[in-house]
Amino acid sequence: MARKQDLQEIPKLWELNPVWDVLTDEEKDYINQNARIHTFKKNEIIHHEGDIPTHMMMLVEGKVRVYKEGVSNRNQIIRMLKPYDFFGYRAMIAGEGYNTSVSAFEPSIVYYVKKEAFLKVIRENSEFCYLFMVEMAKDLGQSDKRSVSLTQKHTRGRLAESLLSLKENYGLDEDEATISMYMSREDLANLSNMTTSNAIRTLAAFAEEGIISIDGRKIKILDLDELIHVSRIG
Repeated sequence: MARKQDLQEIPKLWELNPVWDVLTDEEKDYINQNARIHTFKKNEIIHHEGDIPTHMMMLVEGKVRVYKEGVSNRNQIIRMLKPYDFFGYRAMIAGEGYNTSVSAFEPSIVYYVKKEAFLKVIRENSEFCYLFMVEMAKDLGQSDKRSVSLTQKHTRGRLAESLLSLKENYGLDEDEATISMYMSREDLANLSNMTTSNAIRTLAAFAEEGIISIDGRKIKILDLDELIHVSRIG
C-alpha cells in the first residue's frame, strides 16, 4: 500500500517542473496545502483501470508504467513515465474513470495534488492552463505516434522504436551506449505489443546484426543509426 511521506523531505512542485512556477505565491501555498507525497514499492499499483480519479499526479523519482490490462494476464504497456511527468489528469478533466492502470516499475515517489485544488488553478490561472495544455498536447502527439507504430510497423520496427524511446526517456549509462533502463523480456514485449518469444528472437537478431549487444537485462546500442533506420522502415 502507498505510504505518505513528509513534504519537507521533497522539493516543491515548482522546483521540479517549471509548469508550476507560473503560479502566484498564494496559489503555490494553496497547492502545497493540498499536495501529498506517496511512495510505492516495485510493482505496487498506483491506480487501477476504472478507478475514479481524486488527484492529479506527478512522478518525482523512479519509473512508472501505464498499461491496459489484457486477457490471460498479458498487459499492454502504453507508455513508461520518467521523473516530472504528469499523469492521472485526463480522466479527471474529462470526468471519467481511468482507462488505464498504473504501477511502479521500480521504487517510486509520486506527488498527489487534490482534484479540487488542481482544477481550481487550471480555471483561474490562464498561463498555468496554457502551459499544462502544451504538456497535454505533447502527450497526445506521443500517443498518436505510438498508435501508428503499434498498428502499422512489423515486430522489428516496433521493438527498435521501443528501445529508442527508452533511450530518450531514461538516457544511457556512463559508457554512453547502455540504455539506463533494464526491462525483462516480457516487459519489453508488452511495451512493443508482441509476444515474449518474438521479443527474444528479435533482440537476438539485432545482436547478430551488430545493432545491439545484450548482457542479461542490459542492452547496449552499438549502431544507433541502424536502430533508427529499422524503426523508421518498420
